[in-house]
Amino acid sequence: MILNTGTRTDIPAFFSKWFLNRIEEGFVLSKNPYNNQIYKYNFNPKTIDVMCFCSKNPKPLVKNLDKLSDYRQFWFVTINPYGKDIEVNVPDYRKVIKTFKELSEIVGINAVSWRYGPIFITEKYNLDFHIEKFEEMASELHEYTSDCTISFIDLYQKVLRNFSEAREVTVDERLIIGENFAKIANEYGIQMKTCVEGTLLDQFGFDSSGCMTQQVLEKAIGNNLKVPKGKYHNRECNCLMGRDIGLYNTCMHGCKYCYANSHEIIYYFSLTTDYNILFFSN
Repeated sequence: MILNTGTRTDIPAFFSKWFLNRIEEGFVLSKNPYNNQIYKYNFNPKTIDVMCFCSKNPKPLVKNLDKLSDYRQFWFVTINPYGKDIEVNVPDYRKVIKTFKELSEIVGINAVSWRYGPIFITEKYNLDFHIEKFEEMASELHEYTSDCTISFIDLYQKVLRNFSEAREVTVDERLIIGENFAKIANEYGIQMKTCVEGTLLDQFGFDSSGCMTQQVLEKAIGNNLKVPKGKYHNRECNCLMGRDIGLYNTCMHGCKYCYANSHEIIYYFSLTTDYNILFFSN
């Protein structure tokens, strides 16, 4: 089984104590956001082929990573150079880079991947800003990861409600970013990737097959995966989307571009480490 913890919320950043308690108890319950059906997943290391984490602040869980030593892991860490005007509660990117390095040294370079995105263009965060910051960050991270996945902002209605000044990144802007990012990445030995962004940037050497493909996960765990046909693939990419145990509308990073939170409001969580399912009240 592929267990995913990060497409709905950031469990390492905000719910690490709850998650570790679930590890100790040996199971977790997860609610399907579309039909409210409850699923129970076994946390036996022999049952879980790979545990996937997506986070903007892995530090709370990294401090307790010894408790996950029995599990094979893959970490997908978003590190953006945005300020508090965009990512309200995300730590400064320099601090996240430091944690990323610590994580890579523990689980190995093949088990950690860097995500830069979503990319958007404003007067403050213009093309020159992105190119300059990407080079700065690539120079810091190239010895700790072998790839970087970029994405461009998706203007869902919930995103527009919270980020009204956002606009789509034009094709010309995407080409400028792709060409410059690829040039920088080549200098540092980083493979550039996109996921569900089409093949526009393949001409610059990008891999557009996806960010969490079978190949990526097998490389992370050093073992082959036997994936049931037709399972796990539910997007326009080759990613293996596992059993997600998170819950929408629970992430407290406060990112203006977020698709997982419906509104830009503060939630008061009814969460303790004793509960076996993640839930909240507003």
